Amino acid sequence: MPDSPQAEHDRRACDKAEKLARRMDSAFRVPLTPIRLGWDSVLGLIPGVGDTLTLASAVYIMHLAHRAGVPKTTLTRIAINSGADWLIGLVPLFGDLLDVGYKSNIRNAALLRAHVDAKHGSVSADAPRVA
Repeated sequence: MPDSPQAEHDRRACDKAEKLARRMDSAFRVPLTPIRLGWDSVLGLIPGVGDTLTLASAVYIMHLAHRAGVPKTTLTRIAINSGADWLIGLVPLFGDLLDVGYKSNIRNAALLRAHVDAKHGSVSADAPRVA
């Protein structure tokens, strides 16, 4: 049975959030290690400005979540994840190291996906998905 227009919209929002989260949190692999980092970590190396710039991706994921009807409690968790990532990143060097491990965008995209799957049912891995 095909998804409703709202379900398709919400799933596309999840796909956008997950794609952005991968770019921001795990786009690159450090050679010879299992460590992955993204543009959030790279931009975070710019003192003061970098971590604030990366908030744009967090705000966009929160916007997608809000439009998908995520409850306020989950939106609050998304905001806390993003705020913690921002605060951690503000600490010079130590914050940059911790920022590599605290992948708030991936966490937030997962919260959005969990909500959409609970609301509309999860899509099996074999089913075609609209990108």
